Amino acid sequence: MNKILNLQEKRACIWEQAKNFLDEKQRENDILSSEDTATYEQMENDVIALGKEIDRLKNQAAIDLELNQPTSNAITMNPKDGKNKKDSRFQDGYTTAFWNVMKGKNRPELLNTLKEGTDPEGGFLVPDEYERTLIQMLSEENVLRSISKVIQTASGDHKIPVVAGEGTASWMEEEAAYEESNTTFGQVSIGAHKLGTLIKVSDELLNDSAFDLESYIAQEFARRIGNAEEEAFLVGTGTDRPTGILNDTNGASDGVTAASDTKLAFDDLMDLYYSLKQPYRKGSVFLMNESTVKAIRKLKDNNGQYIWQPSVSADVPDKILNCPVVTSRYMPEIAADAKSILFGDFSYYWIADRQGRTFKRLNELYAVNGQVGFLASQRVDAKVVLPEAIKVLKLGTK
Repeated sequence: MNKILNLQEKRACIWEQAKNFLDEKQRENDILSSEDTATYEQMENDVIALGKEIDRLKNQAAIDLELNQPTSNAITMNPKDGKNKKDSRFQDGYTTAFWNVMKGKNRPELLNTLKEGTDPEGGFLVPDEYERTLIQMLSEENVLRSISKVIQTASGDHKIPVVAGEGTASWMEEEAAYEESNTTFGQVSIGAHKLGTLIKVSDELLNDSAFDLESYIAQEFARRIGNAEEEAFLVGTGTDRPTGILNDTNGASDGVTAASDTKLAFDDLMDLYYSLKQPYRKGSVFLMNESTVKAIRKLKDNNGQYIWQPSVSADVPDKILNCPVVTSRYMPEIAADAKSILFGDFSYYWIADRQGRTFKRLNELYAVNGQVGFLASQRVDAKVVLPEAIKVLKLGTK
């Protein structure tokens, strides 16, 4: 933690030096020389590199914390009651049996232990404690999972009631009849779309006692599924995949359109900020591409102060207008007609996980190549349940 704090302080210091350097050179001349431009960009790159190193250290700390958690919990209820009885995935023997089968140790007693955790498509539901590890890794790979609302669904479409119109009060004379003004409700339906990946491992590596199959599958599954999820959660069409926040008809609502088609101005961000209703602004964040962040770093407010606020404390993100900033590679870059910035309360973007994640071992398909296949899959859907809670900044038209 001390190292993270030191890097954050160093990052903030370099950023202040970069701003002062740019201010000084711009006072001398409106156009920077090639040498001054190179110097400024080097300082800016140092700030970005330090930010990435800080993120890596935070991720390491989070993984260390997860791995240091107790492997079992004290019994606080009657063992005959609760989920220990209803779901075999919570039994102590299930985890051992699951990974023995994944490693090819298909003894009858192991398969009997796993029979209650069988997926309808033939795979096995991953153990409960391992699924929590996967979910944490998916959150690290997929930024939307860390800022959105994640729910669990069992089967069928999940109906979410949404207020479509609000009732109002009205002034009236004494003893006059009350006017009807009812609140109307709509529904948002969340289903499930299947997302899967195939992982192949050589027989030699699988039989190596030093090979950590659990960690390898978790990391690969999280990387592949997390990236596919994040892209769909932003630009998904809703057909065979979730509906993305940037969807034209079922996504976030329009906020502002920038005056320019090639660059952003401070006024554009200020207009976007106030296009969102005040109650939603309390928990709002900015979401954009890293290239957009780079352009915003150089913007100043009307008092000549940089609007970018780099973090100087552990676990506190960078901010714009006192709101956190998160980035995604799948957000459009600055270009004509591009929806380059999202701003709002992303807890109104609901991600619905259906049942658990499943693994299936393929023994014969790749045997001729000396490999074993592992299928990993999940069913998930996501939608904006209240469009007015998330606003879009769109660049101008050419």
